[in-house]
Amino acid sequence: MPSFDVAIIGLGVIGSAALAALARRGRRVVGIDRFAPGHDRGSSHGTTRVIRLGYFEHPSYVPLVRAAYPLWRELEARSGQSLLTITGIVEIGAPASDLVAGTLRSSRLHGLPYEILDARRLMNRFPAFRLPDDFVGVFQPDGGFVRAEPAVAALQALASRSGAELIWNEPVLAVEPHRDGVAVTTGHGDIRARCAIVAAGPWLKSLLPQLALPLRVTRQVLAWFEPADHARPSFAAERFPVFLLENGDGVFYGFPADADGLKVAKHHHLDEAVDPDHYDRAVSAADEAVIRLALKAHLPDADGRLLAAQTCLYTMAPDGDFILDRLPECPQIIVAAPCSGHGFKFAPVIGEILADLATTGRTEHEISRFSLARFSTSDPPPPAGGGSGGSAA
Repeated sequence: MPSFDVAIIGLGVIGSAALAALARRGRRVVGIDRFAPGHDRGSSHGTTRVIRLGYFEHPSYVPLVRAAYPLWRELEARSGQSLLTITGIVEIGAPASDLVAGTLRSSRLHGLPYEILDARRLMNRFPAFRLPDDFVGVFQPDGGFVRAEPAVAALQALASRSGAELIWNEPVLAVEPHRDGVAVTTGHGDIRARCAIVAAGPWLKSLLPQLALPLRVTRQVLAWFEPADHARPSFAAERFPVFLLENGDGVFYGFPADADGLKVAKHHHLDEAVDPDHYDRAVSAADEAVIRLALKAHLPDADGRLLAAQTCLYTMAPDGDFILDRLPECPQIIVAAPCSGHGFKFAPVIGEILADLATTGRTEHEISRFSLARFSTSDPPPPAGGGSGGSAA
């Protein structure tokens, strides 16, 4: 029966980052995924992911994403691939919107560089946008995007070169405590390990039924549109940064146009809870119409032919924050859920955090906001501060 120091269930970006971090530390580690490499059934595909420092969700994320930037550059150097592209990011909405107010709160607290643009100045600088007079934009020069599938593949290749074992197309049936470690049951037998990291995203609850949390899996839609010929220069990276935009229909986000077109999506889309094994992966006209709301209102020259579309999944925690923690009743099982649709950008630093927790039981990164204990208390999560064990994703 195979035996390892750590078994990782789920090889999306988070599981792959943890696998690479542990293998580089010389641990005997195995990663197991129910699908083939590069699959599109989870949360780590879709060509690009936003990276941003002025975190509107909560200021406590800023130190973690700051730590992720040099780790992405290190991964680029080790893999020989371009993974992180800095375009700047503009976050747009009414001054009192959650997006704008939250971004400014985080930026001011952490001394991040930013510029506030009124609607006229923003449209002069980035002429593709059409905005109401009362909208503003917060421009941050350090924002950009990470290339999703190449990043995941680079982490997996690094892990393999460092001695990790990767098992594909192998559903995990159970993860259970066994003596002083864990037993991971697959269709082809058991794997023993001292510790398990469950980074299975939408399948987290089915693997850990003892995790008494109301996690919701929701269906998302990503779409690529063809800009009008006369406007193509306005959507190039030199004149069109990564953006987030909040209006009365929700929060939308998008990227500079490339050979695949202009990628735009609505954060949380229809907030439609689904079964990850049985959901509609086809993109409907209604799905497309949701995204076109933002194009018609704010990017009319991008409201062209739909070039491509696909679905992905969010795993939503009740409070929208990450979960990274040991199971209280079974500390040799670590829950790794940098979920709620905003975790990808943190992957390399979360990989290091998970490696810390699996090997020493604590980390110097501040992750107390993301502990499981917060769901059993009425107290709010603690603010960012010194190092802690606990959990985060």
